[in-house]
Amino acid sequence: MEPRELEQQIAGLAALEEPVRRSLYFYVAHRQGEVGRDEAAKAVGVSRALAAFHLDRLAAEGLLDTGFRRLSGRGGPGAGRPAKLYRRSSRQLEVSLPQRSYELAARVLAGAMGALGARRTGGALRKTARAIGEGIGVDARARAGKRPGRKRLFAGAMAALAAQGYEPEPVAREIRLRNCPFHALVGEQKELVCGMNLALIEGVVAGLELPGVKPVLAPRPGLCCVSLELEAKP
Repeated sequence: MEPRELEQQIAGLAALEEPVRRSLYFYVAHRQGEVGRDEAAKAVGVSRALAAFHLDRLAAEGLLDTGFRRLSGRGGPGAGRPAKLYRRSSRQLEVSLPQRSYELAARVLAGAMGALGARRTGGALRKTARAIGEGIGVDARARAGKRPGRKRLFAGAMAALAAQGYEPEPVAREIRLRNCPFHALVGEQKELVCGMNLALIEGVVAGLELPGVKPVLAPRPGLCCVSLELEAKP
């Protein structure tokens, strides 16, 4: 990482030091759609003017993207001015002092595995990912207590997936994963990474012994390539 880029990463993290600004960022980041100033202000309990100040600061740091849209849904004369809306940006913040480059190592390893061919490496990668996932699931089940019911196991699955950076979100009979922890590798080795994601999450579900949950490949823009189908609501 170049010194200038490192300074920008540190500045981005420093922008989140202010408690109100940090709360606003987390609120917007965990919303599916765009968020207006009024909604954000109400959510964190501050004035609209203060929310606007901090939201614009987050946008200036590249942590939020902005757009304009009429919230009324109407167009033409009398529809009112478009509102400024905010959503989480794709910018990643990662600082290590002294500097480390685990992402570079992951890219090198993924590239080497891809060069060897999917047949030679894909199976071994999925097997390893599933074993690691099962370990995560077993630990989560142990934390759920003795003889846990489905609700406690489901909560354990949500916590385990969140701890790995997947940002799980229940939607109807599905758990959508709003983030891919390996996003930096997807563009170069999509098939390899998606197969690893699926095997890892299958392992988590198996380790938890969680019934009625099926991880499947379901690529969608802005989401992880894996989704968890639910046979019934938890």
